[in-house]
Amino acid sequence: MIEFQRVSKTYPGGFEAVREFSLVIPDRSIFVLVGSSGSGKTTLLRMVNRMIEPTSGRVLIDDEDVRDQDPVQLRRSIGYVLQDGGLMPHRNVLDNVVAVPILNGVSRLVAHGSAKKLLEQVGLTPDLGHRYPAQLSGGQRQRVGVARALAANPTILLMDEPFGAVDPIVRRELQDELKALQAELGKTIVFVTHDVDEAVRLADYMAVLAEHAIIAQVGSPQSILAQPADDFVRDFVGTDSQRVLTVRQVGGRDLAIDATGRPVGVLS
Repeated sequence: MIEFQRVSKTYPGGFEAVREFSLVIPDRSIFVLVGSSGSGKTTLLRMVNRMIEPTSGRVLIDDEDVRDQDPVQLRRSIGYVLQDGGLMPHRNVLDNVVAVPILNGVSRLVAHGSAKKLLEQVGLTPDLGHRYPAQLSGGQRQRVGVARALAANPTILLMDEPFGAVDPIVRRELQDELKALQAELGKTIVFVTHDVDEAVRLADYMAVLAEHAIIAQVGSPQSILAQPADDFVRDFVGTDSQRVLTVRQVGGRDLAIDATGRPVGVLS
């Protein structure tokens, strides 16, 4: 379990990124922090692995303050996926995936064997292991990034807008693969995005953040869409107009139509 206790962060120059943020993230769930650019999402994420230290307040993992842990060991115990994979360009795919396990004392032979299995698990063929990041597509780099984050078998996976740099079709594939991996592995995933559709598609629970990472609403995607807490949430998630759907029959099929008249799905 991850818990934020009245966490604040003010950067040099006086910019207040996070103000008195408190939240409990349940184990084995996908928890999405969704908000516009500058709402403090990434700052919160990086407090979990101490890449950013809070100005005040505490971040706990299983009731232990992360400040009481060695930051290097803490980061090695937590998976972290960046946009475009965040891979080391001078290392091939296998060496990227095995970097943390080898630092943790796993033999290269064992680490490489596990890495090949992980590549298959994220939808890549083992023969890609000898390629370099520049030789991969955007979707492949993201899959390698997920494999690398999972290589040390962490219980927590932090994902910072990981699918934002790929095209919509690949993005949907990656979202589906993440949901399938989560069903199989049962990690605690904290996922940051500014895309409401992505948040709704992935989240078990989500928090809509306003400026300074103030929580406008937290709950399941279903509850937030059905009962937005206020005008800010209603406008942010689009339930004021753009997500209102109607049904129109075309060619004997019932289509769901959005407010602009665009078909968004077929009713079974």
